[in-house]
Amino acid sequence: MGWWRGRGARRGLLALWAIAVVRLTLWPAPAPDDTFDVVRAVIGWFVDHGIPVTYAGVEAVANVLMFVPFGVLTGLLLVRRWPIVPMAAALSGAIELSQLLFLPTRVPTVQDVVLNTLGAGLGLLALTWWSSRDHDHASGTPGRPRTAVAGSRDD
Repeated sequence: MGWWRGRGARRGLLALWAIAVVRLTLWPAPAPDDTFDVVRAVIGWFVDHGIPVTYAGVEAVANVLMFVPFGVLTGLLLVRRWPIVPMAAALSGAIELSQLLFLPTRVPTVQDVVLNTLGAGLGLLALTWWSSRDHDHASGTPGRPRTAVAGSRDD
């Protein structure tokens, strides 16, 4: 059994994720300029090698990836998974609204809410796929849940 399978560990990981998101999204000033210089240099390297990458594209992918852990970790913690995507949308909306109201150096967008929500949905989808894969593997029959046969030991 992995260390992350315990409920406390999952809560701890979710708390660490939340701290990182707060730091990235609600800090008064964005990252230092030299951080953006590194990102621009990496993008330039890709473009120089014929891979069409843009700063806007990198930012969009980062917004999706940032919320994938939310979908996975809340999916591991909650019995009912249907509210996870609306919760992610509400959380992301609250972040963007906070930026609008309290952080004039930030640029809140509806696009960020959509991309964050997409990331949580993808995380939940990956968790669901992985869980079904584990179930299929445990049953011994790929793609089929194990069923009891009359007269077998499982009755």
